[in-house]
Amino acid sequence: MSFDSTIHAKAIELTKLSYEMTAASGSGHPTTAASLSHLVSVLMYSHMRYEPSNPAHPSSDRLVLSEGHAVPIVYAACADLGVMIGKDPQNLRPMTRDDAMTLRAIDSMIDGHPNPIEGFPFFDAATGSLGQGLSVAAGIAAGAKVDQIDRRIFCIIGDGESREGQIWEAIDFLRDHGLSAVCPIFNCNEYAQSDKVSPQQTAQTTTKKLEAAGYKVLVIDGHNPTEIQEAFRTHAQTMHDPDAAPVAIVANTVKGWGSASSQGHGHHGKPATGDDLAKALEELDQTGRQVGAAADEQLKIDLMSPKKPDAPKIEAAMSFPEAAKKYGFDSALEKGKMATRRAYGVALQALGHADSRVVALDADVKNSSFAIDFYNDKELNPRFFECRIAEQNMYSVAAGLSAAGKVPFASTFAKFVTRGYDQIEMAVNSGANLKIVGSHAGITLAADGPSQMSLPDIAWFRSFANTTNHKGVPCFYLLQPSDAYQAYALTLAMAGHDGPCYMRTVRGDVEFLYGENDTFNLGGHEVLSQGRDLLIVASGYMVHEANRALEQLDAQGVDATLVDLYSIPFDTDAILDLANKNNGMILTLEDNYSGGIGSAVADAASLDGGGFTVNQMYVRKIPKSGRTTDDVLNYTGLSAKHVVLRAMQMLQLSAPDAAA
Repeated sequence: MSFDSTIHAKAIELTKLSYEMTAASGSGHPTTAASLSHLVSVLMYSHMRYEPSNPAHPSSDRLVLSEGHAVPIVYAACADLGVMIGKDPQNLRPMTRDDAMTLRAIDSMIDGHPNPIEGFPFFDAATGSLGQGLSVAAGIAAGAKVDQIDRRIFCIIGDGESREGQIWEAIDFLRDHGLSAVCPIFNCNEYAQSDKVSPQQTAQTTTKKLEAAGYKVLVIDGHNPTEIQEAFRTHAQTMHDPDAAPVAIVANTVKGWGSASSQGHGHHGKPATGDDLAKALEELDQTGRQVGAAADEQLKIDLMSPKKPDAPKIEAAMSFPEAAKKYGFDSALEKGKMATRRAYGVALQALGHADSRVVALDADVKNSSFAIDFYNDKELNPRFFECRIAEQNMYSVAAGLSAAGKVPFASTFAKFVTRGYDQIEMAVNSGANLKIVGSHAGITLAADGPSQMSLPDIAWFRSFANTTNHKGVPCFYLLQPSDAYQAYALTLAMAGHDGPCYMRTVRGDVEFLYGENDTFNLGGHEVLSQGRDLLIVASGYMVHEANRALEQLDAQGVDATLVDLYSIPFDTDAILDLANKNNGMILTLEDNYSGGIGSAVADAASLDGGGFTVNQMYVRKIPKSGRTTDDVLNYTGLSAKHVVLRAMQMLQLSAPDAAA
């Protein structure tokens, strides 16, 4: 029984440190940590193949702690093992007990929930917004499958957390793609935050759900070291057997294990302090004596063999005309029209051949987003991951693929991007190199109506564009190409940028505004006409509507400047300089709700303090379906005719008869 007694001793030691560090921080979740004490001890001291001196090793086994609030138990193990920490990958140092005692301090790398970008490379993604970890684990496994690396990914999930639908989206995804390297571990300690878990989240019901999904479920005592070890060994033995069912573990545990005074209802997220802490530590020592805890066996970590993925192939992608001809779109070049969503598909396929890091994900609309071009390419298909109608899972999987060194492009209808806001934000917090493409954007979708139109997305992503990440660059670049040349170029620019980007594309064909010699950069804009009376700022499809308005304004003697503001953030000085050359008069035009480019330009003008007049045109009422784009633009007051009227009002000129 030496293995059992040694693991018991380690579990007691780590649990005590979890109590002490949460007491020092004044907050945290020691009782949940205690429920994982044996699972983490067996994993990190006896079973996982990893190197504490190189926690980000590209072929090491990984641990994703989906119930991120339980992280003190992992921190305790890392402090004991001297797992390397540090924000600079070239200047890491071993974690110490003193580091553990800085839990949640503002200047500490030991964050309240797992957070790799704060200096903890043992983790691959920020977790703690519950329900997302298993999807991240799936993404890491998908990356390992592409690279043909034999690594295992362990994901610990809380029983209350398993109520989240994303958990079961991830289970489906794992089964769809044969990712048996992921070992889901359900920590069934019976208590959620405010009450006991529902009968639907008990160990028995969870087991039945997993079995119904095709898993071999190992139900174990989560405080029995031998049972835990045997379960992990079973996973290792079956993961490479194509005829074997994938393995999941359901562990029955005790919240507050080892300390009777910390068990039961009312202890979630409440660290023990003072006399309560002393009592809990005394009870843990007593429990240790009862279970025969004794460190009489040297636990050994099985270090990874230094297998790394091959160096990625990275080449310059071909030009848009070259790619269009190569992939069969000569007719679009001849007609001078192509939908920006179609140009994205061409760019994604060209990128896939130029850069072996690029992977594609889609949510069952690949034939509409045109990610299907990547899917249908035999060479690229192994790097395509169909996520079905489960957008939240898709973004977390993409975060896992990013952690595995990939450049993930995740596409769906722009309207359905909004379903994954929480997952996208957690990916940003993780430092993920995420590329999101939303097709069928805005009101120009017309016939399908508002249930399919993306309207608040610009405001949400813009809030990230005004915030910098750990690398000092915007948390998101928000891109709205107005033609196929621009969409193609911006897709390539997204791939070349180390950080998140969101690009909107439209369904309908639009005329080419640009050519092969035009260049587009993140943060850039294009001046399509130069005038002196009024600056019109538009993006995406609305650039074409603004162009039509420009012709009508010119007929009325109004000399306007038109800017294609395809990127947020943008060069505010350059835009305001153009406004100054147009008497400080700015009219913005966009096909979404407020908070987009109009607000961005208004904010810039306000900060500048100059004498600017900003008039914003955006969708001011819930739209409806219309048979044509023009019908919907007229309905929402955003047609060229309405732009002319607004411009004339701003300039205090009489409205033209045609517009009236």
